[in-house]
Amino acid sequence: MWKATTSPAFWKPTRRPRANTPTTTRTRCSPSFGIRAAIAGWRSPMRPESPANSAAREPDPALEAWLVAQGFPPDDLEGLIANRTTPLVQACRLGERAIVEALLAAGARLDAVNGDGNNALWLACFKEDLAIIDKLVENGVALDHQNDGGSTALMYAASAGKTAVVARLLEAGADVGLQNHDDFTALDMAANLECLQLLRAASRRHSATT
Repeated sequence: MWKATTSPAFWKPTRRPRANTPTTTRTRCSPSFGIRAAIAGWRSPMRPESPANSAAREPDPALEAWLVAQGFPPDDLEGLIANRTTPLVQACRLGERAIVEALLAAGARLDAVNGDGNNALWLACFKEDLAIIDKLVENGVALDHQNDGGSTALMYAASAGKTAVVARLLEAGADVGLQNHDDFTALDMAANLECLQLLRAASRRHSATT
């Protein structure tokens, strides 16, 4: 038999011992604990797993070894090294295709930027690795992300005379009409004739549709 006693501040259940009943040990919990536990147990199988959490449960020795070698914590996909560089940005800068794929599969953030405001796409363009550029685009990287100076990856590639990169970015749909903080477009920055021709053609197509 349970007996309730009340006070203005709280309610506390008390138990009257039964006669001739062997003493047993019972685990007490709050009345709501069992409900919360039941709800949690019901929801947990339905809760979607993030790729990053899956990666934590299924370690990738090659990825962890690479992270450590580059100065990152082995269990942090968003750890930072010099110039606020994340693992994905670093892998793109180095042209590490397998690592880029592993990081993307594990849930590394595509919107992470370094200390200059450049994202992974910019560094892939720096490396001129078209396969990594394609992989980033396939995974939804921001093609027209502007860094701290307002420049995009297309502007950088044009200014560096990276013709193949300019062509690939234009094919992916990069905006040729954007301006940086100095009011220059990628066309204004073209460093060679090939880039100039590609950007002029893209600019004409852009003008025809606006």
